[in-house]
Amino acid sequence: MSKEKKAVALKYNLEQDLAPVVIASGYGAVAERIINIAEERGIPVYRDDSAASMMCMLEVGANIPEELYQVVAAIYVQILETANKIKDGGSSGAGSGSGAGSKRSSAAPQEEKTATKESAHEEIPSS
Repeated sequence: MSKEKKAVALKYNLEQDLAPVVIASGYGAVAERIINIAEERGIPVYRDDSAASMMCMLEVGANIPEELYQVVAAIYVQILETANKIKDGGSSGAGSGSGAGSKRSSAAPQEEKTATKESAHEEIPSS
């Protein structure tokens, strides 16, 4: 399996989207740029190698297929749990896997999510 970074950014607007939509996807330097933009904007980043690998196969502009709903929902739940821990004063890093770029919190109805591979997947709900 390749050690090259992978990243996918998703957005979801409850009022407009039937499912989360891929808004950016890339490998190597492009993946690093996606992750950096998320981190600079305070967008939660979640790392999961297998989820990133699956989502990197999707085209930009595509909705997440039903087969990935549970994967994306599980990531979102982790982000919300981390947000609540941070809000309650407990600052635990988010996401499983490599620590850098751990997910941060945001529970807005409109979201962006990013998935990345570095042994990781990044998901980003936007503020």
